[in-house]
Amino acid sequence: MSLTASTPARPRTRNTAAALLAVALCVSLAACGGAGKKAAAGSGTDANGAKKLVFGFSQVGSESGWRAANTKSIQDAAKAAGFELKFSDAQQKQENQIAAIRTFIQQKVDVIGFSPVVVTGWDTVLKEAKTAGIPVILTDRAIDTQDKSLYKTFIGSDFVKEGTSAGQWLLDAEKANTGTVNIAELEGTTGSAPAIDRKKGFEDLVLKDPRFKLVADQTGDFTRAKGKEVMTAFLKAHKDINVLFAHNDDMAMGAIQAIEEAGLKPGKDIRIVSIDGVKDAFQAMVDGKIEVVVECNPLIGPQVMDLVRKLKDKAEVPARVESKEGVFTKDKAAAELPNRQY
Repeated sequence: MSLTASTPARPRTRNTAAALLAVALCVSLAACGGAGKKAAAGSGTDANGAKKLVFGFSQVGSESGWRAANTKSIQDAAKAAGFELKFSDAQQKQENQIAAIRTFIQQKVDVIGFSPVVVTGWDTVLKEAKTAGIPVILTDRAIDTQDKSLYKTFIGSDFVKEGTSAGQWLLDAEKANTGTVNIAELEGTTGSAPAIDRKKGFEDLVLKDPRFKLVADQTGDFTRAKGKEVMTAFLKAHKDINVLFAHNDDMAMGAIQAIEEAGLKPGKDIRIVSIDGVKDAFQAMVDGKIEVVVECNPLIGPQVMDLVRKLKDKAEVPARVESKEGVFTKDKAAAELPNRQY
């Protein structure tokens, strides 16, 4: 009888010990409950467990060194500000950007920013963002819309001014020349704000002077490869090009390759005027291949994040914020080259 009675006692002892261990674990987990919640929250919270500000940003693409620097500036500044960045690369396609903006709206981000591929066709999707109560920032490129309430602010360059600065340098450089100056123009992506505005700023000034003739103009899509391709075609069709105006440095660098492959000397046989200010262009100026570069500053990330925070806090922001820029001639290039961050 004693043997039969004592047999079930052992499982009860083990069960009791297991129960006590479970209680101890629960107490331990309860004591660490705050840390557990922070870990579970993941990247959506800051170091104090508070919800991070979420910024959805759609970039044009990665067509140039300038664009790569702009992307890095946005990403680094968002990280430094402690924001959660939802980033999308549109690969130069408007439909990709529209899809990205709609995704940001569905995700209920706090602020949306984008650098538009082209200037038109944004009203519908931006009305959706406005209805959702999500403020929008335009970066680098503007849009053409009758309803200015669809976005809160624009931050970037004055592209018309950049084109005018390039044109003014050319007029000054050719002041003593009484002959005809034949110009080839490598334009940016068709329909984009910088392509439209830089062309306008340059041509409205330069072509008023009857000495200057635009003999060739075509888009190089802001890429080095396309710049080389189009410049090669220009040189085959026109043997008398004196000046090349490139809407960005990457196209200018591609054009330099085409000029050299044609047996000509950039900077001597064909003078080159460009816009952006990437490191490769400054080196080309040091080498005497580019005459002047009008700066377009891509490092606007910190300014963008300042605007993002203000919009999240429902503070007033200026309708337009311009970046600081300069004009660099080849005689200034060597001194400035070490300072180029992109």
